[in-house]
Order: sequence, then structure tokens, then C-alpha cells
Amino acid sequence: MYQRRTLVASSVGLHARPAGLVARTAAGQAAKVKIAKITAGVAGDPVDAASVLGLMTLGAAHGDEVELTAEGDAARESVDALAELIAQDLDA
Repeated sequence: MYQRRTLVASSVGLHARPAGLVARTAAGQAAKVKIAKITAGVAGDPVDAASVLGLMTLGAAHGDEVELTAEGDAARESVDALAELIAQDLDA
């Protein structure tokens, strides 16, 4: 398993347009990626990163830390692609 943490850069967090972009990107990855919001240093319940509804239920706001995880041969590439996307301001 590969995991990576990153900060949410979008000013509206993982809602609406940013959630849609992340979900579409996740759906196109070779590995299935899960995402969880970090609270007090601990990852919460993970959701499927390819689910817009799942992403929105995380309640991840601007500046919140999230943890992405995946398993398999393409785990690193899939997680890194999403982590780099989430670390960008997707509202622009």
C-alpha cells in the first residue's frame, strides 16, 4: 500500500468544481484511490476518490490535510497524480 498526505489548496475545499475534477482524475487512474480527511493527526474514514459525493461528504476545507491511499502496481503514480492535483488551487 502507498499513502501520501497533502493539503487542500482550493479556497472552497473539495466541493463542487474541485470535487468533480478530483473525481474525474481518480476515475482515470490505474489504481483505485481512497481519500480521508486528517483530524488531529489521524485519518478519518476513507471514501472512494472517484466519487464526487464521497469527496463532498469529507468536509475537507481549504488548508485541511487529506490522506490518499492505493494498493497495487500503479498505486504510487495514481496517488501522486491526485495529491498534486489537490495541492493546486482548482478554483482558478
